[in-house]
Amino acid sequence: MDPNRIIQALKGTIDPNLRLAAENELNQSYKIINFAPTLLQIIVSDQVEFPVRQAAAIYLKNMVSQYWQDREPPPGEVIFPFNIHENDRQQIRDNIVEGIIQSPDSVRAQLTVCLRAIIKHDFPGRWTGIVDKIGMYLQSQNGASGYGSLLALYQLVKTYEYKKAEERDPLLAAMQLFLPRIQQQITELLPDSTVFSVLIQKQILKIFHALVQYSLPLQLVSNTIMTQWMEILRAVIDRGVPPETLEIDEDDRPELVWWKCKKWALHIITRLFERYGSPGNVTKEYFEFADFFLKTYAVGIQQVLLKVMDQHRQKHYVTPHVLQQALNYLNQGVSHSLTWKQMKPHMQTISQEVIFPLMCYKDEDEKLWLEDPYEYIRMKFNVYDDHAFPTTAAQSLLCKAAKKRKEVLPKMMDFCHQILMDPNSDPRKKDGALHVIGSLAELLLKKRAYKDQMELLLQNYVFPLLNSNLGYLRARVSSHYSMALTL
Repeated sequence: MDPNRIIQALKGTIDPNLRLAAENELNQSYKIINFAPTLLQIIVSDQVEFPVRQAAAIYLKNMVSQYWQDREPPPGEVIFPFNIHENDRQQIRDNIVEGIIQSPDSVRAQLTVCLRAIIKHDFPGRWTGIVDKIGMYLQSQNGASGYGSLLALYQLVKTYEYKKAEERDPLLAAMQLFLPRIQQQITELLPDSTVFSVLIQKQILKIFHALVQYSLPLQLVSNTIMTQWMEILRAVIDRGVPPETLEIDEDDRPELVWWKCKKWALHIITRLFERYGSPGNVTKEYFEFADFFLKTYAVGIQQVLLKVMDQHRQKHYVTPHVLQQALNYLNQGVSHSLTWKQMKPHMQTISQEVIFPLMCYKDEDEKLWLEDPYEYIRMKFNVYDDHAFPTTAAQSLLCKAAKKRKEVLPKMMDFCHQILMDPNSDPRKKDGALHVIGSLAELLLKKRAYKDQMELLLQNYVFPLLNSNLGYLRARVSSHYSMALTL
């Protein structure tokens, strides 16, 4: 297959004046043997213009998605539909990991999608060699080779992420080799906070998350190994972010690799606590692990997350995702006496200085209200839309604590009552107080002491705000009519 002919056709797809003829050329060529491997050669070639390499990567991704899997003729027909020829498939298997290693990010993203599809159909039956290839590059001292092998390993683990435990044997056999290696690698890299080091750490955490998030392989992750991983996760969450990141625009900071690394560490520990480490809420196979997790890790990790709460309270920057996951972990801890004992002295401060400000009307809300009040109302009052993830997590933590721990509700209601009674209160805080009361409405209406007071509260302090000149406050009050109807 002549690479130059394909290159010219791909180049033509980028030019609107040549696109139709170029697409016809490709449609006539793609079934020819060696077409798909030639695309891969074009993708990895530094001699080819970058837009052409991107076009080749997209074309190969679409071919692999549609034509890799063997297909039978439709009922009543004898002609087999087109599949990529086995010789071509073998050439691609032999070279795609190297392609991922050698390619720039935007092209690499297409190749990793290809790799996932190939693994899905060919591993382990037709392609056990992927394990050896990943293992070889994982040991490489070359940074690009090591990172590329982690991307390939991630596709292998993702392929089995949601499979039942009994269907994951091929993955677990491979991870017997890889898990100790990546654990050692991230442990060695932890003191290094340079961009590329933290990028590799993040990728390792993503692999571990995909390995454990749906099914925890206890035969692979013993208590000793889990203890080592928990120490890694604690260190990632607890370490500082380079101060120069504060010079980056706040909207762009969540995309910085240091924050993404923390986000994945928090995803893992929160998932472990929710799904496997919470006695009374786990399936039978995790009873022993849940007891071990709660007694061994839960309090120590929570101590680090209380520091995150305090950083946010003191106006130090914390990304929304990190804050959300920290709140979700604390939510899980409310149910257990061991973690609640540690959290209890901090709960009033968290409620009033972390949760409450998150539930108040904010500058970004003001921007949306002025630009599109209909969208503001849809986003703020749609119970199925959890777009504002820290706010949703904060509300969930407050409701759980108020329901499970008797001292939380009266203190929070007194706090909100004072704000609503004060005619000089900041309207944004009044919005927050109304938001809190609305969130707790179901619980309040079940308790006689509060139900009897709610009618007076609504009559004297809430419904008069319908005369406010602030539309967002009127919208919030309107959302409380269902509570009045219940009364």
